[in-house]
Amino acid sequence: MEFFEISVLVISFLALLIIGVPIAYSIGISVVLTMLVSIPPEAAFTTLAQRIATGLDSFALLAIPFFVLAGQLMNRGGIAERLINFAKGLLGSLPGGLAYVNILASMLFGAISGSAAAAASAIGGIMNPRMVKEGYSKSFSASINITAATTGLIIPPSNILIVYSLASGGVSISALFLAGYIPGTLLGLALMIVAGVVSYRNKYAVGERTPFKVVIKQFFDALPSLFLLIVVIGGIVAGVFTATEASAIAVLYTLILSMGVYKQVKVKDLPDILINTVSMTAIIMLLIGTSMGMSWVMSYANIPQQVSATLLSLSDNIFVILIIINFILLFVGIFMDMTPAVLIFTPIFLPVVMEMGVDPVHFGIVMVLNLCIGLCTPPVGSVLFIGCSVAGISISKVIKPLIPLFIVMIIVLMIVTFIPQLSLWLPSVFGL
Repeated sequence: MEFFEISVLVISFLALLIIGVPIAYSIGISVVLTMLVSIPPEAAFTTLAQRIATGLDSFALLAIPFFVLAGQLMNRGGIAERLINFAKGLLGSLPGGLAYVNILASMLFGAISGSAAAAASAIGGIMNPRMVKEGYSKSFSASINITAATTGLIIPPSNILIVYSLASGGVSISALFLAGYIPGTLLGLALMIVAGVVSYRNKYAVGERTPFKVVIKQFFDALPSLFLLIVVIGGIVAGVFTATEASAIAVLYTLILSMGVYKQVKVKDLPDILINTVSMTAIIMLLIGTSMGMSWVMSYANIPQQVSATLLSLSDNIFVILIIINFILLFVGIFMDMTPAVLIFTPIFLPVVMEMGVDPVHFGIVMVLNLCIGLCTPPVGSVLFIGCSVAGISISKVIKPLIPLFIVMIIVLMIVTFIPQLSLWLPSVFGL
């Protein structure tokens, strides 16, 4: 009977995705169909509703709508422009300087907003026209923006790390936030190396050197935005407030910054910002609720136990197991959005790696870093679609320039996977 249930779940889910049903509805419908073959209809719908409600009943999840709202305020509040100017002052005079600026600005904005989509939209909207005007190809500019935007999901504060904490059964959010700094920075530097090589080979323009006084002025102009990182992460690590409380403080800080300091968000803009926040939060929460339902069905069908037994039967070498899991997640990321992937596959893979001595904080960073690649690939790569839309270019035209960037992202993934201290050193320094 278990095999039949698994077949219904997998086949119905894939079929719904293929015909274009949104991912949240695909998950929910496939869960209901699987339940209907094993329990009475009235119990199936009741159980799914209970699983969704239980999955969303988490204090930690309150941080997500607040961080989404903070990201919306940043997107409209002139923060991206100031971060770009600061990054250009630092790196704009190097060969391929605007590509470096794109990456560094995406890292900073993504780290402040916690959203890859917001970074791709805000930074891409400003940088793509500048890069094209300076002679960079539109496809190269878009590919840099798309891949660099994902660094904000690893460098805290990050909504997806909060989701992983929920799926893992309560891994410390503070530890996860600190663990993301070095891998996220390493990813950004690796993308810069590729950008530099491509820029040198294509003889892209070198910008004028920015006077030191101007760089200092740009730094102080961007400092209020950068200070948010210190307020949020510093407060969490110091134990002044929780991640959820920090998200509310981030909203208050960005509201004051956008409306009071930079004066680029008006009172009349707030309804639109709040509507966008509610819309994005609803999508995320629906994904979380239905994914928790799928996780319950998979547990009911003993899928985690079967996968665990299969993996452990293949090898007792942790490196081999991690490589297999990475390949599975890379494949999953092509077809599934990051949030449901984390919620569904964390309960499957985490017990396996923990049994072999892998720290759950380290595995969380590996998992998120892995699934970041899927956000840049068709057919469901949300950041890919946003980046192409902002740049005004078709997906087919960015695939070629994306390939070397994908390769270096996979190399960084493997380095982080097999050197746990890259993730665990900072948390250990702060005793987490």
